[in-house]
Amino acid sequence: MFPPARPHRHDVLIAVIGLLGGAVLALLGLHMQNGRLFDAPWLALVPLTVMSGAELLRRSAPQTALVIGTLALVADQFTPGNLATVLMFTDLMYAAVLYGTPAAARRIPVVTFLITVAVTIGFLAWFRDAEALLVGIVTGLVSFVPALTGVSVRNHRDAAETARLRADQTALLAEMDRTQAVTAERARMARELHDMVANHLSAIAIHSTAALSIDDPATSRDALGVIRENSVDGLAEMRRLIGLLRTGAADLEPSSSPTLGSLDALIEQHRTNAASSGLVCALDDTRTDPGRLPAPVELAAYRIVQESLTNALKHAAPGPVTVRLEQTGEQLTVEVGSVLGDRPGPRAPGSGAGLIGMRERVALLGGEFEAGPVSTGDGSRSWQVRAQLPVGEGSVGR
Repeated sequence: MFPPARPHRHDVLIAVIGLLGGAVLALLGLHMQNGRLFDAPWLALVPLTVMSGAELLRRSAPQTALVIGTLALVADQFTPGNLATVLMFTDLMYAAVLYGTPAAARRIPVVTFLITVAVTIGFLAWFRDAEALLVGIVTGLVSFVPALTGVSVRNHRDAAETARLRADQTALLAEMDRTQAVTAERARMARELHDMVANHLSAIAIHSTAALSIDDPATSRDALGVIRENSVDGLAEMRRLIGLLRTGAADLEPSSSPTLGSLDALIEQHRTNAASSGLVCALDDTRTDPGRLPAPVELAAYRIVQESLTNALKHAAPGPVTVRLEQTGEQLTVEVGSVLGDRPGPRAPGSGAGLIGMRERVALLGGEFEAGPVSTGDGSRSWQVRAQLPVGEGSVGR
């Protein structure tokens, strides 16, 4: 069994003040009625003490306190009476509605109203005098009015609690939205950083390894030239990204983002970087109308080609690297294929982040993405990246 709850300090204070106040009224000889069955003045202190004890339960057991208080008030009617006893009963009625169960809060005001009406009608029928209305008014002031006050305070308290919970829920949802926005922005920045820098750093890693492992001045000179070119281009890309972070994406002009019109320059750069690895890159653009597509589609397609060429530079065997663009209706297809097999010479390590970034880009546009080995017509195997991107305005930014 659970130990009984300790009375709240405010309840103890009310009980002590009520008891002391009633004792002072009794000492002063201030009683509420005369000619009762038990007319000794000190007997009024008994209901007073019981009512004070019930005040200790007004918050922890409000309905029990109300039952005890009602019995004490009835007993008080057979004594000279005490005003403090009546006042404490009104407080117990108020507390029973405020701190009681929802069912009790609905039931008590109705019951006290019916009791008030019944007492008024009963005394009118008994006394047959308009002064009997005073009895009904006192009954209403002692029972119905405190109950009605408790209902009003409880409704305001519940409304305030509901508003607080709604505010907490709104703040929680706002924090979740903020966290999701920050996570999405960090993922976007990670994709941009990886796609912009990985190509240059991969070329630098491969050619620096070649320069260190091959003792040939011409080879070293060519490798250093490629390293310098990729270092300068990578630094320019980093500066552009830093500018994007400082000023915000909305402040950048659309031309600052790469488009499919820049693929020729990208493929030419790849040819330079991959010449020593035996890779030959070619662009096959079968689009009949190579006009501008929505900016997110252009950027995603460019980054997919860029990352695919970077992966080919890292892992592909010597041979052709084919980039194919095709648009049918409201769909753009991007395919990049390279020879699958062992390759001689230095290789750059991979982490798999590039494939993840490409898949995320396609998913954000509501497209389809696949990457893996495929068999070609001559019996050899190649690694193919294939992305299908919707190009309709309603498909962008899903």
